[in-house]
Amino acid sequence: MLERKSRVRIQSKLTTVSSRPVGPGKTHPFTALDHAMAIHSLHVVFYYKANIFEDFDLDPSRVSLSDALSLYPPVTGRISRNGDGNWEVNCNDAGVRIVRASVGITLDEWLRSADGIEEMDLTVWDDMPEDPINWSPFRIQVNEFQGGGIAIGLSCTHMHADPTCATLLYKSWIDTHRTKAVAHLPVYSTYTTRRRSDSNNKTGSVTYYAAKSAARATTPSEKMATATLKFSHAVIKRCLMEITENCANATPFDLLAALFWTRVVRLKAARNHYSNSLSICTDGRRVLREDGKPLPLGYYGNALHFSLLTLEKLDGYDLGHVVGEIHGHVKSIDEEEIRSSIDWLESRAGVGKKYGPPFRMYGPELTCVSMEHMVGPFRPNGPESGPLMYEAGFGEEAEPIHVSYHVRNVEGEGLIMVMPSPEGGLARAVTVTLPEKELAELCEDQAILGLEPTMLLSGSLRC
Repeated sequence: MLERKSRVRIQSKLTTVSSRPVGPGKTHPFTALDHAMAIHSLHVVFYYKANIFEDFDLDPSRVSLSDALSLYPPVTGRISRNGDGNWEVNCNDAGVRIVRASVGITLDEWLRSADGIEEMDLTVWDDMPEDPINWSPFRIQVNEFQGGGIAIGLSCTHMHADPTCATLLYKSWIDTHRTKAVAHLPVYSTYTTRRRSDSNNKTGSVTYYAAKSAARATTPSEKMATATLKFSHAVIKRCLMEITENCANATPFDLLAALFWTRVVRLKAARNHYSNSLSICTDGRRVLREDGKPLPLGYYGNALHFSLLTLEKLDGYDLGHVVGEIHGHVKSIDEEEIRSSIDWLESRAGVGKKYGPPFRMYGPELTCVSMEHMVGPFRPNGPESGPLMYEAGFGEEAEPIHVSYHVRNVEGEGLIMVMPSPEGGLARAVTVTLPEKELAELCEDQAILGLEPTMLLSGSLRC
């Protein structure tokens, strides 16, 4: 097999520290949920039409990054073991690794011809070593395209941050650069580590997490591929109206999760290899409460929750019925359900209080991630807003045109991520990772093509 030649070339490397020193002895402990996510890493890419940097080494944006990092001592620190044997951050302000790179084609050509695997070249990363004393858990890569486009890739350990946390870290940089007040300051709460005396181990979440932790890792038998499909506000609105009788309050996530789940199951059934279960990943910030108030959006760390929905006769249901089942399942995820899973993760700690080993949270079932909470409003007494990731613009003429999210070390039948789109409203972008042959067939599926999606980052796949 010929080695793939990257169109991204590294030009320089540097380190950026915070503008205000961190006090001596400051540490940030990871929660049991953070530890459980340690196998995975998170990668986010923000695309801009214009090159917003003339010279990043000297640009004011690097100064504003240092100012923003002063709000995030765990980001610039280094990971070490505490006295219980658990991971924590030594907030020593060792800095964030910054890489500058050039891409040998234009931004438009990249979005048409690159695929999900090549897109990872826009983010710099190496896995955490056994001794991470000098290892940077956060990386930023600034990629300049021919003709002026730019992509900024942010990578971090999933132990440090979930997609919401990583997005708000990046947006804090943008707010600081534009001399605006940071919209969502980081909150270092201990709520998701608080052990309750009335822990409930009888919920479906506890059963599901226990099964995940016991599952053995498998080696993928087929090469995986990724593509992104964008669906317009008008199309999603029309589809939701068509299923009103089944589910009057369905969200775009409910609709698209049902559509892709049913179509993927048809493909897998043709190969006598499929499951009628869907792992649904949601954010718990709106559900978890601290002192009677929702956990702040700026909560630093992981607030994700994974739950399992199984339909015995998936092929026998029409789309509207499946949409209703997904909607009802997501609505049923309450604080007790999420707290029970957190309590179970903490209960794995041994006599020495060392947390149990991490396991693959994404998979092995087909996993679908909802980012509906990133669509405004999620601001107390604030106006309705657009998707938070698309507010990360360096100016009115420099808003992101696309934002990609990737998770590494995903295992199993595949991953579907339903995210907001820059169009706003009900428009959504769906990033799908499946075995290469299945993805090619999915991109020719008439039920999906009938919604007239726009394809991005699909490589050689034809639609």
